[in-house]
Amino acid sequence: MVSEILAGLMDKINKICVIDGQGGGIGSTVIKKIKEIFKERVEIIALGTNAIATAQMLKSKANRGASGENAIIHSVQSVDIIIGPLGIIVANAMMGEVTPKMAEAIAVCPAIKLLLPLTQENVEVVGTYSLPLPELVDSLIEMHLKPFLTII
Repeated sequence: MVSEILAGLMDKINKICVIDGQGGGIGSTVIKKIKEIFKERVEIIALGTNAIATAQMLKSKANRGASGENAIIHSVQSVDIIIGPLGIIVANAMMGEVTPKMAEAIAVCPAIKLLLPLTQENVEVVGTYSLPLPELVDSLIEMHLKPFLTII
């Protein structure tokens, strides 16, 4: 049953949105690794809470990018998978860069959300282990993204 559901999803997945804020370092790391493995088999849309984050993610070879609240609220409605740090669904996270409207739009949109358990907020995800970013990204791709993209 699960394999049938995944097979159905794999036919439809072609847009991945990577969301980040501040300097865009997390998003850039994720995008570089996805491009290294999947090349141009997927479209990556970089959405930054600010222009600096977006610019950094575009340098990492995202296909398109946009910045700010309205761009994020609008764009998350048309993607298949959203990747970013946990803070993207926490209102006022990233030193206030994630607005309540952004957090809500991301949380309620129909896209699959793959969230890295990294946060500067007073949020702790029980049952997770503190790993360096490169290891988290490898796990994200191997365990969570590849199953969706193996047939593409």
